[in-house]
This record gives sequence, C-alpha cells and structure tokens, in this order.
Amino acid sequence: MIISVPRYLIVTLAAVFSAYHLVLAAVSISVPTEKGPYIAAMVLYGIATVASLWLTKRPRMPIWLGAFNVAVALAVPLLVTSVVQTVPKDSYAAWHTAAIGTLMVITSTRRRQVFAFIGTGILIVQTVVWQGPGGLVAYGVIGSTVWVAISFALSLSLTKADRDARQYALAEREAVEWRAAQEAHVSERQFRLGQTSRMALPMLRQIVASQGELTEGQRLECLHLEGAIRDEIRGRKLLNDRVREQVMIARRNGTVVTLLDEGGLDDLEDDELDRVLNQLADAIRDTETEKLIVRTVPEGSDVAVTVVGLSTPDDGHANALGSHADDDDDEDSVDLWLEIPRTLEPAS
Repeated sequence: MIISVPRYLIVTLAAVFSAYHLVLAAVSISVPTEKGPYIAAMVLYGIATVASLWLTKRPRMPIWLGAFNVAVALAVPLLVTSVVQTVPKDSYAAWHTAAIGTLMVITSTRRRQVFAFIGTGILIVQTVVWQGPGGLVAYGVIGSTVWVAISFALSLSLTKADRDARQYALAEREAVEWRAAQEAHVSERQFRLGQTSRMALPMLRQIVASQGELTEGQRLECLHLEGAIRDEIRGRKLLNDRVREQVMIARRNGTVVTLLDEGGLDDLEDDELDRVLNQLADAIRDTETEKLIVRTVPEGSDVAVTVVGLSTPDDGHANALGSHADDDDDEDSVDLWLEIPRTLEPAS
C-alpha cells in the first residue's frame, strides 16, 4: 500500500512557515532606523515565496525563478542589515536569516539545489561580514544551512525512490503480462489437446482394437480427421459446429477443403460472427467442387470471408489433404466465388 501526502498540504505548511517570518518582521518593525528598506525586504521575500510555492504541473522550479531567489538571498540581507546595526535580545529584527534559509529549502526541494547552495553561501558571507563568525550561531544561519543540506539529501532520496518505484512498477507490469501470456498458452494448449483427444479418440480405439489393421475406408477417415485437426489450428474463428460438420461432409465427398483464418474476424461481435459462419456453412453445403478455399479478409474491408471453389478438368490426382491453394494452376475453373459481408448490408 502506498501512502501519499497531498501536494497542496505540503505547500500550505511551507506557506505557513514562510508567513511566520513575515509576522516576526512585522513585530520587530520598530527596530530598524529606517522603515523603507526594511519593508522592501519583506515585500521582496513575500514575492519570492509566493512565486516559489505557486502550484504548477512541473515540480522542478524554472531556472529564472531559481536565479531570482538567489538575487533575493542577496538583496534581502543587505536591505535589512543596512538599517539594523544591532539586534536587541527581545526582538526578531534578524528575521531575514531564517527567512532566506526557508526560501533556499523551498528552492532545493523544487530540484534547484545549485541555486539553493549559492543563496545559502551568500547568506553565510553576508552574516559574517555583518556580525562576524559568531553571528552564524547567534542568528541561526548554521541551522538554516543544515536544513538546506537535509532538504537536498531528502530530495535525492525521494528522486531515487520515485525512479525505483517506476522501475518496479514496470517490472511488475511486464511480469503480469508474461504470466498472462503463459497462462493463455497453457490454456490454449490444454484446449487444443482436449479437443484433439475428443476428435481422435474413437479412431484411436478402432486402431487399437484392430491392432493397426485398418480398412481403406478407415484409413481415409484418419486422413479426414487429420484435416479436421489442422482446421482447428489454422481455421480458428472460421469454425463452429455447423462449419465443422459441413467441412467433414465435403471431405468425405472428395472435396479438398482449406480453411485459413488470418485474424480478420477478431473484431466481430458474437451475433455477427455466428451469421458469417452460418452463411459459410450453407455455402460449403450447397457447393460441389474439387477444391474449396476459405480465407478471412483483413480488417478494414466490408468483406469478412471469401469462399472460392475450384475444379481441375480431368485431374484425378488431388490429395485428400491438399490444402495448398498455391498449387492451383491457370487451368483451374472457378465453380464458386462468394464474399460474405461483415454486416447485413451487401458488401461493395
């Protein structure tokens, strides 16, 4: 289970912390010798904070905004320290150190760590110039620097975790797809084996009972059964019970039947598919020919199935399984040409 924190909640918390610094600045507004630069620093910080927390589709901060925050990190301390020489112990006139630290944390969190460290470095240098090295501890600059470093480490960890999560999700999806494909293969194999067993079991029992001594009629029936098994593999959606029955009758009558399903029926609804197959069964039943070729038509055509009946004059050498339409020569005559439409409207 993945527990996520809404983005607006994080932005709201950051806005509260940022506003808190402005409240401290307002409370200490009597400390500076001049109010103008002090208020300008507050306004400048407020603008940078609002721009940095503004919700956008991209979590990464624009470069121009990162550069603007660095400029604010330089301008705000200069404006405040130019009118505040000493900070009374009971005032918050040095609010700018924590405020700039918070702004740099926001900048680092929004994946502009270089700008965040530059702004923090500017704050450190300015504080040392203003109050000496002791000012780094007295006014919380060290703490602000630590928070920027922590945000940088957390940002790297979250980025890596997000990348790992995406990789794990992709691997899981691929594993699920592979497992589904394997299960489909197993299911299809079991279905084909069961269907083949049902079709061939009676003949196999006859072969065992006769100890392999078959009559010519039984041998021919074995060839018909082999052709029916091939139909299950190559014919697929071209088959229903009626089509199977009529194909077997046609083969027993001496017709060479070829069924080729090339995927053109996959988009048909069940009722439309039943209509097409029933019409195909009627065509096979009503046609007397030597070779019957049934082939699906690729999607995008108004025709679902084409049925072609061919006869070769004075050709008595047709194989009982001769299912290769490419062997037809130019002397074959067409006994049947039927196009079964996908819908009830006539095909163009």
